Amino acid sequence: MTIYALPNQSQAWRTAFHQALPVLPDGVGESDAKVLATLPIFAIVVVSKAEANHAKIDALMNDWVQAQANWQLIFVADDEAAKAAAHHITPKVLLSDVSIHRYLLAPKVRTEMSSAKREAAAHIIDEQLSAHLREFDTDVHILSLPQMLNTHKLACFDMDSTLIEQEVIVELAKFCGIEDKVSEITEEAMRGEIDFNTSFARRVALLEGVSADVVDEIIAKHISFQPGAHALMQSLKALGYYTILVSGGFVPFAKYVAETLGMDEYHANPLLIDDGRLTGQIDDDIVDGAKKAQIAKKVADKLGIGMEQVVCVGDGANDLPMMAAADVGIAYHAKPIVQAKADAAINVTGLEGVLYALGHRFDKI
Repeated sequence: MTIYALPNQSQAWRTAFHQALPVLPDGVGESDAKVLATLPIFAIVVVSKAEANHAKIDALMNDWVQAQANWQLIFVADDEAAKAAAHHITPKVLLSDVSIHRYLLAPKVRTEMSSAKREAAAHIIDEQLSAHLREFDTDVHILSLPQMLNTHKLACFDMDSTLIEQEVIVELAKFCGIEDKVSEITEEAMRGEIDFNTSFARRVALLEGVSADVVDEIIAKHISFQPGAHALMQSLKALGYYTILVSGGFVPFAKYVAETLGMDEYHANPLLIDDGRLTGQIDDDIVDGAKKAQIAKKVADKLGIGMEQVVCVGDGANDLPMMAAADVGIAYHAKPIVQAKADAAINVTGLEGVLYALGHRFDKI
């Protein structure tokens, strides 16, 4: 049985931040919030699929920063107290062996920037580092340090191709022998020829008359969870997160996925049934991209927290509104447009990569 250690209440990023302060003129003595509001200080996490790359990546990062006239790099290491108080997580499936590297990038001298300029600087750094590390199979996550230091309390997840490996409407279509027709409508939507709601209504209409029994059969035989899904949910609960599933799919599948993973809530579209058969009709209030963002905000309000304490994870364009509304939006094996707009993009690991993107250690013991 493989067990992973998740350090508890780590001060690693804040400690690294204070290590950077003494070399910032006029930085000492100011509140952390004032410094973070104006200075371009970035949290960098590099995730490599091969543990053998560990020393090489640290060396390459050192080489890169040595060539930068204006930046200093600080290695981020967990404090012993956090490691001693680590949560022990037992995944249901073996996770990818990875090498995790955490750095703080700060200016050598005080350099105040607007939020727009900081975002532009992060994009340039991301491009440079991705090119610099191109010989390795890596994810490079660059977040503003305030994003890393925020105490996140709510995590919102898409379902199809995010928590599970399937798209449930595609599975329904396969079962009914109408996969090609459903795919045609999906492609129209992806080309921007029709909107999500129209696409959804047309695809559901093709299911009219199908026996409702297919739902239980698909759940039993054709739904599989993404690697790392169970380990991630165990970890988030250990860290005190409230977790919700927000899907443009259907309630029976969302209920099964959320309950199996131990999530706190699920939101999805009802699968309308009459006399044991699907009606092909849809509810008036479709869970589309805008609705997903509304649900995330409503749950945050219920919990008494702000959106700066919210993380959203998804893979499709209809996840972008909730990801944009959150403090951290994470793309999981996502479409290119989603990866481009997300704060972090996971490609080399399973869902446990969300922990790495949020700055946590998660080490096999």
